[in-house]
Amino acid sequence: MGFWIFCTAMVLLTPAVMLLFGRRFQTKPPKTINSLYGYRTARSMKNQDTWDFAHRTCGKLWFRLGLVLLPVSLLAMLTVLGRGTTPVGTACFVVVMIQMAVLVGSLFPVERALKKTFDDFGRKR
Repeated sequence: MGFWIFCTAMVLLTPAVMLLFGRRFQTKPPKTINSLYGYRTARSMKNQDTWDFAHRTCGKLWFRLGLVLLPVSLLAMLTVLGRGTTPVGTACFVVVMIQMAVLVGSLFPVERALKKTFDDFGRKR
């Protein structure tokens, strides 16, 4: 049971972080372009307009994805409640890999929105 609790807590971290940073990026994004914190891609760091837009867009997406991933991840872990360490560990691994795919996959719609909204020089279309 202890291993299940540990794995469930670990599985819920990614959706919780997505919710936290999703809300933060929408309400209080990093004020200036920096290389330490924020949604940092070549396109988002072109100028302050692209930086702000990327954070608003990413924040909305991460918040929504976090809302979906949190209960789905918990339900997935509930299916292995009371089982041995191997099924719990396997479920934990699979859920985390899916979460990472969703997290990395969220880059594509944000970059697409940046490309659609701004030209190659970071000027609004």
